[in-house]
Amino acid sequence: MHADTYIPRRLDDPWKIGFWDIDVAAPVLFGLFMGYMSGSKLAFAVCALAGAFTARAIVRIKADKHPAFAMHWLYWHLPTSPLTVMRATPPSHLRRMVG
Repeated sequence: MHADTYIPRRLDDPWKIGFWDIDVAAPVLFGLFMGYMSGSKLAFAVCALAGAFTARAIVRIKADKHPAFAMHWLYWHLPTSPLTVMRATPPSHLRRMVG
């Protein structure tokens, strides 16, 4: 019995804005927003460049790592609060491996 089974490859892709992942696009969008809110062209340019350089640094850090590297890094380095708590995983201060 031979059946052609289609296996989807892109079911769990990270969110994207255009061609960028959301964690790379967020600093650029935040820089553009802050520059717009500042009200001057120079501040807009500075904030946009700072966002672009931050996004470039994130891309270099994420290179050759797990696709959810940014989420994992945030989990281990941000304090636990109602916004960042995950119910299915232990708190990040428990670092003892079992097994």
